[in-house]
Amino acid sequence: MNSSAAPLISVIVPNYNGAATIGGCLEALAASDHRNFEIIVVDDGSGDGSVALINSFIKQHRNRQGQVRREAESACRLITLKRRRGASAARNAGAAAARGGYLFFIDADCLVLPDTLSLVARAAEEHGAGVVVGGTYTLQAYDAGFFSNFQSTFIHHFETKRLEEPDYIASHAMLIAADTFKAGGGFPEAFMPIIEDVEFSHRLRRHDFILRMAPQILVRHVFNYDLRRSLANAYRKARYWTTYSLANRDLLTDSGTASRELKINVAAWGVSLLLLLLALLLWWLGPESAAVVGELGNNSAAAGEGVASPWALLFTALVVQVANGLEQRPLLASFYRAGGIMFALGAGLYYALLYPLPVGFGALRGALGYLAGEEGMGHGR
Repeated sequence: MNSSAAPLISVIVPNYNGAATIGGCLEALAASDHRNFEIIVVDDGSGDGSVALINSFIKQHRNRQGQVRREAESACRLITLKRRRGASAARNAGAAAARGGYLFFIDADCLVLPDTLSLVARAAEEHGAGVVVGGTYTLQAYDAGFFSNFQSTFIHHFETKRLEEPDYIASHAMLIAADTFKAGGGFPEAFMPIIEDVEFSHRLRRHDFILRMAPQILVRHVFNYDLRRSLANAYRKARYWTTYSLANRDLLTDSGTASRELKINVAAWGVSLLLLLLALLLWWLGPESAAVVGELGNNSAAAGEGVASPWALLFTALVVQVANGLEQRPLLASFYRAGGIMFALGAGLYYALLYPLPVGFGALRGALGYLAGEEGMGHGR
């Protein structure tokens, strides 16, 4: 596709203390094989020196080869907010300043591929203003550690599961016409973190706009996750997503990374843990306890029979986990595509045995938050 004939794309990048990644983000955009775009970076009150890095990038690309090129003068602009207002406010400020007919939102820790913007421009031409198009992460993260790759594959898999009718479009790769953005009201600024794009997407759907996923539109995310960060991220997302979902009355919806499979995985983990604890309790109390439990359950009082048998409880837990594993087969296949058999094995075990713990506790905290009226609060990402 001829870049000069394609619609102008305004790439909007919110930044808050992104010194570790914003340089790579901007350089990746500059290396794009598509040329008809502008970059708008909106700094949300950073204090880490990232603004200096952004200004250095602007100066470097404005004055390459000792000449000021007209097309480069507007290639990258920096907008600075006077105080920290959250990622939603930063994105909205970028959209208000955009010259392009189409907006493409990414994050400061995302790196586009050389063909990402060409694919974005093609999607804009193919779908038109009435369709909001989403991209996703590459299977492997930019930093490529185990926990980073787990998260990148996890998000890629569930965001691309439903291409025609996704529940939401994530702001790390969202293409939307400028007029559509205005009609939808922009990102919510006084809202819970993590899920501003989910609320905005739901609002767009209520305005009869169409959501579509384009899995070929990819960005590489810099996670830098270790075990602690991975678990903390799972807890945080589950907390706010649960609060929002209860308020929105769609807790059981198959919603991207808040997928039906994840909910089944957490439920299977909880049931299996309960069965394991009951089995251990019966073993610890001895055969007499099995008889008592059997009588209470209107079953045989003989130790080792019916619900009174620890072995029966363990077998039931095993059946639950096998059924859960069958349900998770597509995700396991994605883990395999991302890193082969050893990565798939490790990621599958982490997902089944440890990951449900922070998700479950986060969901519990989110439910308590909903009961306490925490339906819209705090800064965005």
